[in-house]
Order: sequence, then C-alpha cells, then structure tokens
Amino acid sequence: MRLQFLIGVLIISLATCSPKPTPTNSGIEGQVLIGPTCPVVQEGQDCADKPYQATLTVNSLAGERVAQIQTDQEGRFMIPLAPGEYILHPESPNVMPFASELNFVVEAGKFTRVVVNYDSGIR
Repeated sequence: MRLQFLIGVLIISLATCSPKPTPTNSGIEGQVLIGPTCPVVQEGQDCADKPYQATLTVNSLAGERVAQIQTDQEGRFMIPLAPGEYILHPESPNVMPFASELNFVVEAGKFTRVVVNYDSGIR
C-alpha cells in the first residue's frame, strides 16, 4: 500500500514537472550580413554587404546554450525566447569569416531586432 502511494506521488510529480513552454510573442530576430565583398572598391561598383547564411547560438549569461539555429538563404532569422538577458554567438567555420558576440535583452511581448555583421576577411 505504501509503495503504491509513493508511485502515485511520483507519477503526479512527474506529470506536473513539464519543461517551460517556449513563448511565441518574444525573442530575437534579424539578419546576418557579410562584408566587405570586394577587395578594392571602385566607383560604380556595387560592394555592399551581402546576406550570409550562418549558424547562430543563443547562450544564457551563465554560458548555457539556450537555442541554436541556421539562418535562411537571405540571412534572416527569428528565435522565440523568454524575456531575459542573453548572448548571441555567431558561429565561425574557420578563423574567417568572423562576427563578434552580441549581448541583448528580450522584453515581454517584443522581438529584439539585431543585425549580425560578419567580417569576410577580404582586404
């Protein structure tokens, strides 16, 4: 009888301990760009930064991975997150291209907008 009671309590405890649902009305969104795209800029030549498909990791301030995504072909991304402070870590396949980490804050009911700029290494 006592064992059945303990098993019942354990089942109820496990059933009520579900992970926090990911919010859908707050997080981070933006675009990843890479540049420069030309070794020497000349008059009349379009050398604007271009969209870049990259892997982005969101970490907590304590360094724990919260999310990781791949941007689309246009470098765009949207990551639902609970309100709080985070670090966006752009992954680099090698030394170059490289992008710096960004600290950001998510407010309830809002998406924080950012632009991630990768340095292509072209000089």
